[in-house]
Amino acid sequence: MFSAPRVAACPLSPNSALHAHMQSGDFLDCYCVASTATPRAAAEIITAFPGWAQILVKLRALITAPFGLSQDGPKAEDKLGPFPVESETGTELIAGFDDKHLNFRVSVRSENGKVSLATWVHPHNIGGRIYLAGIMPFHVLIVRNALARVARSGRAPLQTA
Repeated sequence: MFSAPRVAACPLSPNSALHAHMQSGDFLDCYCVASTATPRAAAEIITAFPGWAQILVKLRALITAPFGLSQDGPKAEDKLGPFPVESETGTELIAGFDDKHLNFRVSVRSENGKVSLATWVHPHNIGGRIYLAGIMPFHVLIVRNALARVARSGRAPLQTA
C-alpha cells in the first residue's frame, strides 16, 4: 500500500547558518521529511519544480515584471534553479538573494535522517509584505510537495517495524 511521505513543520536547526540572517519581524518557516539525501541532492530535487509549480512561477513573473522584481535571480557561478548558492557544507546548503522588495534565503539541511527546508524572508517595504502575503498559500504547497518528492527519491531511510 502506498503512503504519502510525512512532511511536517519543524523548528529550524539551532546549527543553521540561516540564524545569522534573522532580524525582528522576519518571516521564517521550516518543514522536514525523513530522507538521507545530501543537501545538494535534496536542493536539486526541490528546485526541479513540477509542471503546476512552473505555471505558478511563470504567473508570478507576469504579475511582478511591471514592478521590476528579479525574474531569474542574479548571475552566479553556482545556482539551483533561479537561486544563487550562498554557502554549502556537508549538512546545509543556503541559496537565495536580495531583491528590491525583500531578501530571502532557503536552507536545505540534512541531518539525523531528515531533510529540512527552511525559508527566511526579510521584507524591505509594504511591497515586500504584500508580495509575501500573496504567495504564502502557494509557498506552503510548493514546499510540502518538494519535500515529498525528496522523500520519494529513494534516499529515505529504511522503515523499521
